[in-house]
Amino acid sequence: MAGDHLPLAELTSSGRPVLLPSEIECSFLSNVELESENSANFSVRLKSGLLILTTHRLIWLPPNPVPPGSKGCYVPLAAVSHIVSKKSMKSMFASPRLSFQVSVGPDGRVDTKSLVRGSRSIVMTAVMRGKGDVDSFVAKFWENWRGRAWERDNEELGSSSSVKSGHESGSGSGGFDSTGMRMVGVAGILRREQEIWESTDKSLHDAFQDLNALMSKAKEMVMLAEKMRLKLLSGSSQAGAANNEEMGSKEEMQDWLLSVGIISPVTKESAGALYHQQLSRQLADFVKFPLERSGGMINLIDIYCLFNRARGTELISPEDLLRACSLWDKFDVPVMLRKFDSGVMVIQNKSYRDEEVFARIKTLVTKPDTLRMGISASDAALTLGIAPAMAKEHLLTAESQGLLCRDVSPDGFRFYVNLFPEIISDDLYVVQHHGVYAMWNTIVSSA
Repeated sequence: MAGDHLPLAELTSSGRPVLLPSEIECSFLSNVELESENSANFSVRLKSGLLILTTHRLIWLPPNPVPPGSKGCYVPLAAVSHIVSKKSMKSMFASPRLSFQVSVGPDGRVDTKSLVRGSRSIVMTAVMRGKGDVDSFVAKFWENWRGRAWERDNEELGSSSSVKSGHESGSGSGGFDSTGMRMVGVAGILRREQEIWESTDKSLHDAFQDLNALMSKAKEMVMLAEKMRLKLLSGSSQAGAANNEEMGSKEEMQDWLLSVGIISPVTKESAGALYHQQLSRQLADFVKFPLERSGGMINLIDIYCLFNRARGTELISPEDLLRACSLWDKFDVPVMLRKFDSGVMVIQNKSYRDEEVFARIKTLVTKPDTLRMGISASDAALTLGIAPAMAKEHLLTAESQGLLCRDVSPDGFRFYVNLFPEIISDDLYVVQHHGVYAMWNTIVSSA
């Protein structure tokens, strides 16, 4: 089993790998076999999978369709000790092969930290049988291995830990700030907070100096925004006596920070022929939180705006978005594309049920005021917490199911509860003493 020797890679609900905080995908190759040389306690034989190169790992995913609950494997670039270089990866009679040496510990598992004593080198080979730019993949493999991004992350983690420990040591009565002044009590806390915000403001100022600085600090800005969002969330849970205006501003700030961006957007350059497939999976992961906030259904146009805003400069066309959504039928993802009879397209969870919406609409139209006056799309939008355009589609669907009747006037559409099922066809003048029809008759008679 490969899982006995290679670390397991966690997958999202759409089958994409869960990336590390600062990890970026660089290249994709399909139909790749990963195998190792014969060894006593190390054997890897992985057939026809997707190979993803990131700044930190070489990830192998099982072929489509991905079985539920399955996981991929990965080789940390930190464990790679040597790459076998060839002048050309192309061959007329054989599939391209890429060989590299990895450090393996005495327990037969890949040494992820290169710190285990007694480790040895094992040669692993990637056999690339699919279509793709193999030479570009190998070039990026060399570039990422030499870049050693994982070492920079460790240095940043160590520096942040030292700064945090310094803050914690200074939080007592003997703490000092950066200028050497003693920080005591509330004044010391306020001074530390001021220093943190000044540092944050400096980072923002430096990042927006020009476009090059912005691009180089994009990852830092996204991570900073995520920290600010988490701080706002923790602050809102602790401050119970805040007024509505302050809570509204915090929610606005959270919405803005959530849309700062995707750290590793799928691009045509990195994914190649797998672009729409990987874009579809990434989109399925992205729409999870917007769907939760909108009640399980959201307009396709809204997702297009949110997704492009999160991708930053890597914008996609409406055709790419529609094609990515149409591929969800081939994948085991929890979302789907739906088209109403009017032509409006929305994205919804597969667990979404119209019956729940119909029940809320029926409760709304059977109230005393609405029994006489009916409801509009705006009234339903306020009750359902969705946009009026979406509420109108729900009302039209409820009408097609026989729950509502529609009245068209110069003022627009108004919908009423359908009373015809309660009318006895044999005697139209008989009014029962129970039911919605009896309630409607009482309200109209007393009006």
